[in-house]
Amino acid sequence: MTGRVHGPLSLALRAALGASLGALLLSSCAGRQATIRYDREQLASSLDDPSDESAVLLGEFALEKVIDGDTLRVVGIDETLRLLALDTEETFKSEKARRAYEQGWETYLTEAQLARKGKPVKIPTPLGEDAKKWAEEFFKGIRRVRLERDSPDEIRGRYNRLLTYVYAKKDGEWVNYNIEAVRAGMSPYFMKYGYSTRFHDEFVAAQEEARAAKRGIWDPEKEHYLDYDLRLAWWTRRAEFIAAFKREAADKDNYIVLTAWDAERQLKEHLHREVVLLATVGDVREREGNKPTRVNLSRRMFGDFPLIFFDDDVYASSGIAESKGDFVRVRGVVSKYRNKHTGKDVVQIQVELPAQVSRDPQQGPPRVLPGDEAWPLGGSASAPVDASSAAPGAGQDQGPPATPAARPDPALVAPPIETPPREDEAPADAASPQPTPTSRP
Repeated sequence: MTGRVHGPLSLALRAALGASLGALLLSSCAGRQATIRYDREQLASSLDDPSDESAVLLGEFALEKVIDGDTLRVVGIDETLRLLALDTEETFKSEKARRAYEQGWETYLTEAQLARKGKPVKIPTPLGEDAKKWAEEFFKGIRRVRLERDSPDEIRGRYNRLLTYVYAKKDGEWVNYNIEAVRAGMSPYFMKYGYSTRFHDEFVAAQEEARAAKRGIWDPEKEHYLDYDLRLAWWTRRAEFIAAFKREAADKDNYIVLTAWDAERQLKEHLHREVVLLATVGDVREREGNKPTRVNLSRRMFGDFPLIFFDDDVYASSGIAESKGDFVRVRGVVSKYRNKHTGKDVVQIQVELPAQVSRDPQQGPPRVLPGDEAWPLGGSASAPVDASSAAPGAGQDQGPPATPAARPDPALVAPPIETPPREDEAPADAASPQPTPTSRP
């Protein structure tokens, strides 16, 4: 499979697309192409019918710039795009990073690993530069790209970037850049926030092909992260947690994925009713004086959902503080209070029993310090690492396979699994995050 889309759009689909994206803004200068301006309100209206293909089709846009291997900018959309199922390594953007790299690759990687206390690093690498160059070559001569999302439910990431697949027309056919980047070894299949709903098999096959051919990140002679087997085991475990939730939620309207575009509306519709939320744990603010502990479930910057713990023992027993950055399920009744500082109503869930929080303690990132047996610089960089070391306490019967080469059990992926947005990296052009408003219940 090559991730190609065959055939022209139907007239009906073109009409639907036109309705969802708004009118074309035509330049008064002769010879200039029409530019689509992205209209958020009209798009939201089009998503009321997820069965309509236009619900996943954003349209064709003029390509403006390749930022790096997994980030693009197009004309008509103000922010950069976040490309689904990709996680290329970083490019060198500062002189400080370049000087650190000049100490030597092994020293550079080892010091970065120590600074992260053994957790997976996120640093500029020569392979990150290769990924950007490969993307520039892929889009060379391409004036317009086609954007599609993975699911009607998931539109934007935490930093408000659109989550998309990007297609370029090659030899008369639309080719999925996201899949081809994995096939070229520029990125692993990144499913830390869920399997691809539409192209899981294609991504798995592309990764297998790249690995077998030792391309890019799978080439032991190149300078890149050395712990991809551990990362894949970690991401797979998280993806399976999402899959299990989706299976259970199939026929229940009170199961809500907090990153869904209409999650806020769903929560308000369930006011004073019980819901089950799927979300990652964000900011944790422990009790201060008479203020209860507040745990924010990640949704959008300045738009997270609060869990309130009045009982310190319940908070400690729930284990939610140990799941920061990981997915949890939370069961509880949606309540509302009036923020006395802003005068606005805020919805929340008050957690009164530890059992209201369900988590997988094995989800956390792997930790490997230089000198550990699993530290790859001590042996072959290309040798697979046992997935049982992916997280503290993970056993053979608990951990996922080190490399998810086959599609997971179909029972776990029905209904289709959306790819929640990536939340662990701010866009390169984003302003520094500001403190969350200090109002409390």
